[in-house]
Amino acid sequence: MRLWSQQLCRSGAFNTPRHVLRGLKSPTRPWSRKFSVSPRRNALSQPVGDLERRISDIPLERFRNFCIVAHVDHGKSTLSDRLLELTGTIAPGGNKQILDKLDVERERGITVKAQTCSMIYNYNDQDYLLHLVDTPGHVDFRAEVSRSYASCGGALLLVDASQGIQAQTVANFYLAFAQGLHLVPIVNKVDLPTADPPRALEQMEETFELDPAKAVLVSAKTGLGVEGVLPAVIEEVPPPIGDHLKPLKLLLVDSWYSNYKGVILLVRIFDGQIKAGDHITSFATGLRYTVGEVGIMHPGQTPQTMLRAGQVGYIYFNPGMKRSQEAKVGDTYTTVGAEKLVERLPGFEEPKAMVFVAAFPVDQGDYAHLEDSINQITLNDRSVTLQKESSEALGAGWRLGFLGTLHCSVFEDRLRQEHGASIIITPPTVPFKVAWKDGREEIISNPAHFPNLEPGKNGPYAELQEPFVSVTITLPEEYLGKVIELCESNRGEQKGLQFFTATQVILKYDLPLAQLVDDFFGKLKSLTKGYASLDYEESDWRKSNIIKLQLLVNKEPIDAVARVVHYSQAERLGRQWVTKFKEHVDRQMYEVVIQAVAGKRIVARETIKPFRKDVLSKLHASDISRRRKLLEKQKEGRKKLTAVAGNISIDQKAFQGFLS
Repeated sequence: MRLWSQQLCRSGAFNTPRHVLRGLKSPTRPWSRKFSVSPRRNALSQPVGDLERRISDIPLERFRNFCIVAHVDHGKSTLSDRLLELTGTIAPGGNKQILDKLDVERERGITVKAQTCSMIYNYNDQDYLLHLVDTPGHVDFRAEVSRSYASCGGALLLVDASQGIQAQTVANFYLAFAQGLHLVPIVNKVDLPTADPPRALEQMEETFELDPAKAVLVSAKTGLGVEGVLPAVIEEVPPPIGDHLKPLKLLLVDSWYSNYKGVILLVRIFDGQIKAGDHITSFATGLRYTVGEVGIMHPGQTPQTMLRAGQVGYIYFNPGMKRSQEAKVGDTYTTVGAEKLVERLPGFEEPKAMVFVAAFPVDQGDYAHLEDSINQITLNDRSVTLQKESSEALGAGWRLGFLGTLHCSVFEDRLRQEHGASIIITPPTVPFKVAWKDGREEIISNPAHFPNLEPGKNGPYAELQEPFVSVTITLPEEYLGKVIELCESNRGEQKGLQFFTATQVILKYDLPLAQLVDDFFGKLKSLTKGYASLDYEESDWRKSNIIKLQLLVNKEPIDAVARVVHYSQAERLGRQWVTKFKEHVDRQMYEVVIQAVAGKRIVARETIKPFRKDVLSKLHASDISRRRKLLEKQKEGRKKLTAVAGNISIDQKAFQGFLS
């Protein structure tokens, strides 16, 4: 072949026209090669399954969107399992609490993230499409509950037959009532020996004015009476309003991140329809996307050809949405070109962080790994605020904002369990406000940045303020005195006291948020043997005598340990700090002075004596002047050592032990 090429070059064949070269042939193989082209094939559509065929035959009038709301641990997830089994969505006797998908949810027995599922139920020989939302019960995750209400037309108000109405039951009722949802009363755990269904029904009638005749008595654990729940939903909850012939209008209810598909959106279709290949645009960002797949949760992601008005399902894009910041919960989407034909939906109020902590890796070499872990969790938990910060004592870290102390605890557990992170978490703090004399107002969430001001003295500030919350506590009457003492000792102001039964009390207080996050709930549970329940909501900012409390080691402040406390608590906390920190600091070659400073005043001190060599051990019958001379010489050596060595070195374990 090489000889053939050389002959062509000598003969000038490469300058020969193409039609002449066609006549030349290679002695070993043809000069021109023949290629065959495959015939064009159109993409085959996926066959329509039985599930999708049944859904397409169901008209909008037979859609029902509802959620389950209750106080924590009243049996929402267990009831969801029974409903999924009843409709054939999951096999009976299989995985328990299937909608609780996080490890921390299964371990703690609580729902952290609202989960959804679509079911088909045959009632009076007609198929109904039911969309169920299992919501969290703890007050820290109220934002999840409020978002769930936007995709629903009704709610099952679940009450434990043995405990009756609790604080979060009251809060969820008023939240659902304000949204205009139709409520179906459900009394759960009627099989317990301590169950008292008539008392629970009486409470629901007196407190919420719900008709006891419409209540369904069930035991979600055994399945007793569960078959009466879905007929009640169909009869009491109205179908969604919408028109599939109108331009597309959908609401973004929730989102989560997939490493392979990007951001996946949970949406509620109000008008129109959406399918793979459609081009849609966001009202909030103006960005345009091409839909890659649509589907429903059944209970996992089940692809569908199309979603139409009234349905709740998921969509993701192709190419995928890679930045979770683009998915703004409460945003409205429509088809490209129909922006002027569709009115934007009102959306949701963004939840505000109320509790802040600082997080640092135990080993600074793990900083990059911990940063990736935090970013992955925050992709699926948009309510966490994240800001980088550094500490001279603990190194580089982050300041994280949460909706409450349980939210913070769950986040920490997920870091340790799902990502194997070794992390130091500072005690939770709350933001404070400084009103300066020049009219400026500054909200400070990091205690290390709070100025060293003395309350009550003339300074550059006009007023120091702290946030208050309105607390609702439900408890048995026998513990009323102890709970009032607890609230008063935490600087609470009583706002109301109501007996809603002969033995149950609703107590309302205004409490400083700083006192609430300082294990107030744990103290309340301890005093009432677990029978009390608590709910709170943001109130206002109020003037307060607050002061910055710092820990000093050899006159150097440890910024990661600073807190802003009430003036009356500074001395007590200062003593606790120096005593506890002394237990975790190793003895050094020279004296270590630990001080607690409130504002500019030292309120407590502990001293760790240095190691000392016995320089008098060799002297037996020496003169006193000789002894004094050796001791003075040792003292001078200590001063030189301090000057050369500088600050003492404190092991990370000391901070970890102190902050635990």
